[in-house]
Amino acid sequence: MRPRGGYRAWRRIPTRWMDNDVYGHVNNVVHYSWFDTAVNAWLVESGLLDIAAGPIIGLVVETGCRYAKSLAFPQVIEAGIAVARLGSSSVTWHVGLFAEGEAEAAAEGFFVHVYVDRATRRPVALPDPWRAALAGLAGSSAA
Repeated sequence: MRPRGGYRAWRRIPTRWMDNDVYGHVNNVVHYSWFDTAVNAWLVESGLLDIAAGPIIGLVVETGCRYAKSLAFPQVIEAGIAVARLGSSSVTWHVGLFAEGEAEAAAEGFFVHVYVDRATRRPVALPDPWRAALAGLAGSSAA
């Protein structure tokens, strides 16, 4: 698992009562929702992604997660994001989920977005402003 220093941007996500499963911890499917929340919120806040009308959108084509520790309501999660690979029309994201203030990740995931034309759903090259912003999330975290 990557240390906190391996992530470039952060999002605080409060857990909800409904996130817990019958075993008393956050169900594994919720982690994937947090990955989407952290990455897409960063894209929107960075002025890159217009989810309602932008010309390009990201489609998830691959994903995975490793779990190390349980998380549970009422914790606050700190989701760190980094770009592991920046392709011509794709981005591989790494997302670390940390219990608030913890040094070690409770879970670490990745997913690959392929960016496509909203209308045709065909891959498109990432625009220069996207590439510049995404490059700022890469660096040593791309290991």
